[in-house]
Parts: sequence; structure tokens; C-alpha cells
Amino acid sequence: MTLSTRELIYKAKKARRHVIETVHYAGAGHIGGPMSAIDLLTYLYFNEMNIDPTDPRAENRDRFVLSKGHSAIALYAVMALRGYMPVEELKTFDSLNSRLQAHPDMNTLPGLDMSTGSLGQGISAAVGIALGAKLQHKDFRTYCMIGDGESQEGQVWEAADIASKYRLDNVVVMLDNNRLQQFGWNGENGSREIPVTNPQKRWEAFGWHVITIDGHDFAEMSAAFHEAKKVKGKPVMIVANTVKGKGVSFIENAYLWHSRVPSDEELNNALAELNIGG
Repeated sequence: MTLSTRELIYKAKKARRHVIETVHYAGAGHIGGPMSAIDLLTYLYFNEMNIDPTDPRAENRDRFVLSKGHSAIALYAVMALRGYMPVEELKTFDSLNSRLQAHPDMNTLPGLDMSTGSLGQGISAAVGIALGAKLQHKDFRTYCMIGDGESQEGQVWEAADIASKYRLDNVVVMLDNNRLQQFGWNGENGSREIPVTNPQKRWEAFGWHVITIDGHDFAEMSAAFHEAKKVKGKPVMIVANTVKGKGVSFIENAYLWHSRVPSDEELNNALAELNIGG
């Protein structure tokens, strides 16, 4: 499946609506980080990965690990639009016995390749999956998304070192670089500290091929993933500069929306901004 830019924009906007509506309905969940990640996830699931929602355990499928597992609602919204589950099932998010838990659970939802939530661990699993594919001479690719706040975990850099050591050119990691985490110190200008400064140089120092893009520009994503497939002997890092809360003006770049449930009024205002005619 390959969608046009116009179609991708439509899908991403629809996914953002689902995120806002679902968190409001559940009375719990994250919004800021999921909103910054949705464009990348939309491109991955519709234009990049070799996947089949009707056969989610196909041996030759590409794998995806959401290392920043607290943004699971963004992944579920995109997966629902891709056909892994009915859109109506999003209303069960974070409820008892739901397949859609607050953090991804691979044991309950087909299509998830790893259970995540403890920051730093997902990328290690992705590197392990990629290494296993190399050792078994399998040609599927492994994709992983990490957060910039998550990059303060030491385990992230242990995984980065191992991927470089074993020359895992079959793994692509995306850094959702929205530069705004839940907690931090107030700077002189009243803003929060940036979790990771100059990520490109840091990942290059670990031996990765690094591509920096606008994480909301589908043309740049297309070019980046095409470039990634040509890289040999190195793992690939795509530093995606994003906006936390992207798509809703009063949520964008506001760290208090990292994890907050919108009121009825805020829900209506957000949906008005994300209006797509239904």
C-alpha cells in the first residue's frame, strides 16, 4: 500500500482525532508525545513497512517496536486505521481486559512485536530482533521509535553500541525529537531543558548513519527511508524534529499536556481544529 501525501495528511489528522477522543473517553492517557509521533507512524504503517493486517504474524513481515511505550494510543489509532482492529475498539483503551492497554502488550494484540513501557528497553529488543534476523539470514527490516526524553536512559546507548558493533544495517530507529519531556528544569527563559542536545552528532559518534528530517513532512520521510535502505554496514538513525502536541494549537509545545485528559470544552476545541468532516 502506498498513499499520496494528501491521503497521508488525512489519515494522520484522523489519527489525531482518535487520540484526543480516546483519551477523553478513557479519562486517562498521554496526548503530547502521541501527537508528535503520529505522522511518522502513519508513514510507517501505510507507506514503508512490509505488513499485512490480515496476517499479523507473517514470518517475513517487517517488525516495529514502540520503545516510547507511553505513546501507545498513537500506535493503536494508526493500527486501527490500517485495519488491525475496528476503530470502535479504541473506546476500550486502558480498560480492564482490553487488548489496548496503556502500554503495548504483545500478548494481547496481534500486530505488536514487543511489549514496552519501561523506557530504554524497547530499542534493546529491536536491536535483538535485527540481530536475530541477521543470524538467521532473514531479510525483514526492524523499525523502532524512541523518545528524546527516553534517550537519557543508559540502556539506549548500550543498544546503540551493540547495533553498531554488529553492523546491523537492517534496523532503523526514529528519534521523536520533540525536545520537550514531562519533567525537567526551568531555564532562564522559563522553558524546559532540551532532553538531548545535538542528537545527530551523538548517534554518529556511536557509529550510526544519521538522517535528520522534519518529522511532520511526508516528503522528507520518504527520502529518509529510501536513503536508509541504501545504507550498508551501519544501523540507521532518523532524527525527526517534531512538535509535541502537533495539530492542536493549545496543546503544541506545552509540556503540561504530556499526560492530561482534556475537558469537554477542550475536546470540542481540539476536534474543531482537527475537523475533517467526520
